[in-house]
Amino acid sequence: MAVSALAQEKFWINKSTYDAAERSHFERLYKESRVSGCSEDPASGSLANEVAKARQHIKKGLQCLNNISGDSAVPSQDLIGRLTYLENDNRELHATVKALNKHITDLEAAIKKLEITVSGPEPAPYLCICPAKPPSEKASPPAEDDDDDVDLFGSDSEGEDAEAAKIREERLAAYAAKKSKKPAVIAKSSIVLDVKPWDDETDMKAMEAEVRKITCDGLLWGAAKLVPLAYKIHKLQISCVIEDDKVSVDWLTEEIEKNDEIVQSVDIAAFNKI
Repeated sequence: MAVSALAQEKFWINKSTYDAAERSHFERLYKESRVSGCSEDPASGSLANEVAKARQHIKKGLQCLNNISGDSAVPSQDLIGRLTYLENDNRELHATVKALNKHITDLEAAIKKLEITVSGPEPAPYLCICPAKPPSEKASPPAEDDDDDVDLFGSDSEGEDAEAAKIREERLAAYAAKKSKKPAVIAKSSIVLDVKPWDDETDMKAMEAEVRKITCDGLLWGAAKLVPLAYKIHKLQISCVIEDDKVSVDWLTEEIEKNDEIVQSVDIAAFNKI
């Protein structure tokens, strides 16, 4: 059974013989290729092709570089020529502008000379010429001799000075009389006072009555109201108008604070000039 099973298997009994024959065949082909200079090995043929292609690419690249370097000589020469032309043109333009500036300067000088010739020379700057004083109508005739300068009998100027002083005194008296008739402006001030009590048991109406009892010339009491402070305590806010020359604010606050049984302090809430 083992022999029959082996007989049915498909394998090379003499595979080594075929391998040796194949090896000898390829060795012979290799030797022939070495002698003739050409290889039939596909691997060696593809490598040679790649090397040849690389050489062709390098050759083409070098040729392109040579062409570029040869062609670039013409544009560079053209560029140098253009730059030279622009420099010459710029130099000529500067010369023309310089000549025009000189010509304009000469024209301005000629115009100035022409204006001076037509209108005459200009007056000196910062020169103030005062007009001559007109002669007085009452001036005395010029003296003929030096002895006339001494006035032995007096002159009319003393009488004129006395008359002018009299007129001035009359005008001053009239001005003083007019000013005395004008009513003088009385300076007044409007004040709002905050009168604070000691506690919430203070009679605020009695406090207001005590404050209004303070009277004098130039003092006029106004409206009053209660303003809450804290813990049910209110302060009395009362307004008044005083004449500054007759009533002092310090005097008024001291008079209110004299009622120290019901008044704790007095503050000025507002002060305005009228």
